[in-house]
Amino acid sequence: MLSHPRWILIQLTFILAFGLSACGSLFGTKPAPTLAPLEPMATSVAVLPSATSQAMAATVNGEGVTAAEYAAELARYKSAQQALNKNVSDTDASKTVLEDLIAQVLLEQGAKAAGYEISDSVLQSRVDALTSQLGGADKLSQWESNHGYTDALFRADLKRSIDAAWMRDKIIKAVPATADQVHVQQILLYNANDAQSVLQKLKGGADFNTLAAQYDPDARGDLGWFPKGYLLDPNVEQAAFSLQVGQVSDVIQTNVGYDIIKVLERDAQHPLSPDAYLAMQEQALNNWVTQQRAQAKVVLAP
Repeated sequence: MLSHPRWILIQLTFILAFGLSACGSLFGTKPAPTLAPLEPMATSVAVLPSATSQAMAATVNGEGVTAAEYAAELARYKSAQQALNKNVSDTDASKTVLEDLIAQVLLEQGAKAAGYEISDSVLQSRVDALTSQLGGADKLSQWESNHGYTDALFRADLKRSIDAAWMRDKIIKAVPATADQVHVQQILLYNANDAQSVLQKLKGGADFNTLAAQYDPDARGDLGWFPKGYLLDPNVEQAAFSLQVGQVSDVIQTNVGYDIIKVLERDAQHPLSPDAYLAMQEQALNNWVTQQRAQAKVVLAP
């Protein structure tokens, strides 16, 4: 997932240099295009053994991610996880950061292929605006140092982040605001025997809505409308889209219990709720990165 330090950099530069809030995180529990606040990071940066500014941690279609850049990102990521009291192994941290860097390069390359690349003059204006917002060149230099950047690395990172953000926005803006969706009602139980008992009552002619209200007096089991790829449990989703309107499912075992669902309505072009729309945007972005990653020539340093 891409909800890591480089996406934080995108948000920071957009907030300070443009006065805007950027879309950001690709990954998490349902989509979160608005990034979390900037997390505290370490003032010192680990350096990979024998790393130089020209040593490469990876190349993506011939374009390099330097070992120094990777080392700085890794240190920032570990520091951010520590600040959140999360324990991440060195192996997992390394994989997460490297994949995030690769995804950033792929997005930047996608932007170039689509005809977009920020010019040096515009990049300089962004740096100037950021410098002004932070309170001067000394403040920017201090921020760079505190977060493991040299000036050259920061500018390269900023350029890549802006290009990647442009491509990210192009991808998510192409997602339609409507989708094939179902409106579903559920009866959720936590015991297999109880679930089978309720199912037999339904097969015997019991009213679904009455039983749903019995087990969920407030919402009456109404799950609302949702598209494919939205629910956390794929078994419920698969059942919902395989049923006809008015049909009732068998007992579906889930991570939280035992579900019996009924499809109330279906609409091939139903407007997405804000949350579902963000989920579809996240899914589109994930799919794009996954496809490009599969086609790319990625070489990792030994």
